[in-house]
Amino acid sequence: MAGLLEGKSALITGGGGGIGRAAALAFAREGARIAVADVASEAARETVAQVNAAGGQAMSLPGEVARDADVRAMIQGALSAFGRLDCAFNNAGIAGWQVDAAGKKTAEWSEEAFDRMIAVNLKGVWLCMRHELPQMQAQGGGAIVNTGSIAGLIGLPTSSAYVAAKHGVLGLTKTAAIEYADANIRVNAVCPGFIKTRMTEDTMRRRGEAVLAQVPLGRMGNPEEIAEMVVWLCSERASYVSGAAYNVDGGWMAI
Repeated sequence: MAGLLEGKSALITGGGGGIGRAAALAFAREGARIAVADVASEAARETVAQVNAAGGQAMSLPGEVARDADVRAMIQGALSAFGRLDCAFNNAGIAGWQVDAAGKKTAEWSEEAFDRMIAVNLKGVWLCMRHELPQMQAQGGGAIVNTGSIAGLIGLPTSSAYVAAKHGVLGLTKTAAIEYADANIRVNAVCPGFIKTRMTEDTMRRRGEAVLAQVPLGRMGNPEEIAEMVVWLCSERASYVSGAAYNVDGGWMAI
């Protein structure tokens, strides 16, 4: 039986670990060829090695999603390797601790930390779509999934710029879905809750018990559980799904 993404080519940003790596492995399992992009080049190469060892086909691409020239090069690299771009998972992102803002309330964030968070988590998604959409339009269609968050749906204390960026991602997702529907391009978002990745380690160390108390399923999610939703959204099984934001959060948003 053919995989859900058999014969398709995909770009995954932030593919060097966590959700991005899990998605690359899941995409490959379902038959896609994958360009794995990450600012951490060695991490991207490790993901590629894991995909290829599992019998898939992948290549790595360096680059910083907050820089237009880097994003342009990522897209061109994927096209040079595979000839087209059927799916894009715009997943690259950073957490508050990575900009020295862990545990800080809104007025305590530095301007530099706020700007960096918006540059990577919001502008980075827009820059990726800015180059992916014309390519998909020219080839007759495609599917894009952006990594949102439950932080794109609600407020979270000590996460103001992250929350602002993720709300923005969902707005970009909905708007692009409307604008490019007639080009046969579907644009959706996945909204993870608290997932076992390096990005959440600081939060869970500081207030993990309180976090888990708000999750009806009583546990953190695994990166693979997000990857399965992304695979589905990129597949033809989701052919009538666009402009949506799917929670994968253990029931957090149901409370």
